[in-house]
Amino acid sequence: MSRGKISGYSLTKDDVKMVLGMDARGDRNHDIAAWFGVNQGRIAEAKSGEYGTLEAADPSQLPPAGAPGVKGRRLHETVLKTIGHLVDGDHDKALNLLNNAITKFNSHEQ
Repeated sequence: MSRGKISGYSLTKDDVKMVLGMDARGDRNHDIAAWFGVNQGRIAEAKSGEYGTLEAADPSQLPPAGAPGVKGRRLHETVLKTIGHLVDGDHDKALNLLNNAITKFNSHEQ
């Protein structure tokens, strides 16, 4: 069996602080890994201290909880709808869609 293509993403010390904060908040390893574009092994390494002894990021600095792919797909769909409204000249509708979409994106989902 061949291995998958390497993502090219790596965790910085600031990323590891966020990983630790997300873990402390109770996020699933799968969701944390997806947020950073790395595999769950890198998350396990961060949690075990392989990047050094670091403090968890403050909760106010963390991304919203939940699977980022689902959130991204929803946001993408809304952006496409918004473009249509902008082309039609309905700027109020476009702005309303975007405001609602970012509020939903930033909500915590488990």
